[in-house]
Amino acid sequence: MTLISYEPHLATSGCMERLANSQPQVEPVTYLTLTVLEGEQETSSEICDIECRNKNCESLSSHSSSHCSNNHKLTDDMLLHCTLQRLPMKDFGAEVRASMDVDHFLNQAVLLLDVQETSLEGIVDRMLQKVLDTKETTFCMTEAKDVIFTHDSMHMLSRTIQGTYISEGGGFDYDQSWICAMCNLPSLQRRHVAIARLKTPANMGRTSHEVRFFILVLTPSKEKGTKNALETGRTFSTIFADMDFRQRLLEVHNEDEFNSVLLKHAQDLAIEQSSPNKRLGNNENEVDYESSRKCWCAKGLWDDIRRRASHYVSDFTDGVKGRKTIHKTVSTTFFLYFACILPTIAFGALNDNNTNGKIEVNKSIIGQTLGGLLFALLGGQPLVIIMTTAPLALYIKVIYSICEDFHLNFYAMYACVGLWNTFFLIIYALCDASKLMMFSTRSTEEIFALFISIAFCVDAGRDVYKNFQKYYYAPACMEQESSLSQLSDWLGNSTNKSSQALITLQDCKRENSLLFLLLMFGTVWLAVSLYNFNKTPYLQASKREMLADYALPVAVISLSFVGSFVFQDIQTERFHYSNSISFTRGRVEELSWTAAAAAMGLGFALSLLFFMDQNISAAMVNNPCNKLKKGPGYHLDLLVVGILNGFLSLFGLPWMHGVLPHSPLHVRSLADVEERVEQGHIYEIIVKVRETRVTGIASHILIGLSMFLLPYPLGYIPTAVLNGLFLYMAVTSLNGNQMFERITLLFTEQTAYPPNHYIRRCPQRKIHVFTLCQVIQLAAMCFFGFSPWPYVKMVFPVIILLLLPIRHKVIPYAIQEKFLEALDGEHQ
Repeated sequence: MTLISYEPHLATSGCMERLANSQPQVEPVTYLTLTVLEGEQETSSEICDIECRNKNCESLSSHSSSHCSNNHKLTDDMLLHCTLQRLPMKDFGAEVRASMDVDHFLNQAVLLLDVQETSLEGIVDRMLQKVLDTKETTFCMTEAKDVIFTHDSMHMLSRTIQGTYISEGGGFDYDQSWICAMCNLPSLQRRHVAIARLKTPANMGRTSHEVRFFILVLTPSKEKGTKNALETGRTFSTIFADMDFRQRLLEVHNEDEFNSVLLKHAQDLAIEQSSPNKRLGNNENEVDYESSRKCWCAKGLWDDIRRRASHYVSDFTDGVKGRKTIHKTVSTTFFLYFACILPTIAFGALNDNNTNGKIEVNKSIIGQTLGGLLFALLGGQPLVIIMTTAPLALYIKVIYSICEDFHLNFYAMYACVGLWNTFFLIIYALCDASKLMMFSTRSTEEIFALFISIAFCVDAGRDVYKNFQKYYYAPACMEQESSLSQLSDWLGNSTNKSSQALITLQDCKRENSLLFLLLMFGTVWLAVSLYNFNKTPYLQASKREMLADYALPVAVISLSFVGSFVFQDIQTERFHYSNSISFTRGRVEELSWTAAAAAMGLGFALSLLFFMDQNISAAMVNNPCNKLKKGPGYHLDLLVVGILNGFLSLFGLPWMHGVLPHSPLHVRSLADVEERVEQGHIYEIIVKVRETRVTGIASHILIGLSMFLLPYPLGYIPTAVLNGLFLYMAVTSLNGNQMFERITLLFTEQTAYPPNHYIRRCPQRKIHVFTLCQVIQLAAMCFFGFSPWPYVKMVFPVIILLLLPIRHKVIPYAIQEKFLEALDGEHQ
């Protein structure tokens, strides 16, 4: 971490052009802290030196301005000149003064919790009044405010320390949740530190829209260098730069808890910075274990087992400990229940149609329960959710078609393909094949995620098409005009024609299709609206968060009630359900050697699909932006998924692997977030995630108990609501997808482009070329994935694997490496 010094000066209007052209060009670093310093007070109105050091200059809309002298009024034609200077973070392990400052000021610091004021002047007045109570007899509030603020009529801080960071989309940005103000006063007898926790976020300037903590440092003018305002402010700024620490401070209830949390964090910093193995930048999860160095086989697998075994107990306790954890666990459990049970029913109905009842809804629910529960207990990364998916349903249809064409036993062939798939997955896990995913970039993950979103939309669209063909464009409806004509003729003729016309009208049920659209889009609208409700100003923050957490269950239950009871006179389609459950072990031994050889080829292609889907889902869960601390388990996950699917194959249960977007949404549901505001664009950044197995286990226990809810009340859920769920998953998975964002730029006015990193660092033409390359790859995946020819779909897993060499061997010929780093960097 480093610091940046900010020094404002007064400038006249003659410097306007050069100042307007000065743009901040801050080199990105992992963590950065900005310091705003006031230089020597300028009294001359002829200063025109606005050249900024390293061109790191903010314009007039900056969060700080120059300090004007008492005999010099601020006029309309004056400008502000600033200088940014980087400074190092405090090292609590090496600098004794840092730890001494914390210990000293915790006993004397002025703490104000849940301050109601939202204006900058009101907050400063409260803090200065509190400092006055410490018997500073010669201390003058007016004198302090003259130094803290730039001018009487402009309440802008003249010297501040503010954190910066690498934003979620990449690039340099300000940490707007806290700010530290400093000033030197000749009348002070000793140093003072005041800390205020605001009740609601306050807007304190362009780079400080969401301030929750305000630190004020007051020091005597004659103070030695190690104890001046800058060094004291740098100490407390280093502490408050930690997002997880700030989140804990928001949860305390009194000053004693506040002090203990602050002191504990300072001590942890000293220990962390004193230990070479725990220095920032060293990831303890990447440390090689001594025993694994001696064995070349399954090294990565053993590392995963040892790493995750050390956290196994905490995987359960982290789901119940901490403030808001119980609420998060319960809401995430219900979210996973509805997000898993409804697609399971939908894909079960699809498999039922594709296999003529060989794999039905009952088996899908039982398979999801067994597979999801065992993976939540044994998997390396419990935040990954495994499910059956649309590509797997298509693959099962291909196997069934082959069995019909060559008169093979479906259960035997299905089991044989599944066992071959298990064999190859175990080989991949033992050979550490998941290391190939180091070549998987954000581009590959986003192409695949966008394909899954399109697959959800295609599935919903097919059901809409079938429903309209069955009801809205039914032959009876197409004859409606002639029927009405017959009815009109009857009014002057006979009764027989009337009865025929009325029968024709009764057979036309266009209202069924209209209700289908109402339920589907109503589910999407209600779920998305509640999901984004925490971004609205309505209600309290806790209630908004609760509505957002329960968005999916509320939408599904509400629209199911509307479809089944409010419009009970209108027929709604529901999924097919069989009361009988039969398990048949696949008789693999009865297959001929030619069939077994064909099954090996199918199993190998299927293993490629499992390998890519599982690892891409795990990679998106383990994204650095999610700030997970317990480490990944790619090899262990692959081994567990392989063994589980071998068992499922033997009894004709559907296959499953890591799935999108459920896995990233699972992480998001268990996360605490902070809001960021950048030039009017609001987004959220994850502070911490509760890495627990409790939600996965509890949700799949509920899924298993759902067998007792068939056919009712689950039978009341219309298929239109299931399709609305698919569209909801597709819409919410687009959040944070830079590929989708860049596609929308093709239809966006250039002045409305978001101020993110690749817009600043790449030419517009290169951005569109890279997007076009991604769209071509996505189109190829859609062609093979949604092809009407079953045997063409078998090539789909190979197409996914080809995304890696295309990204690293083909794309660099069209786009320079420096632009690729900005568009598709490792941590962008």
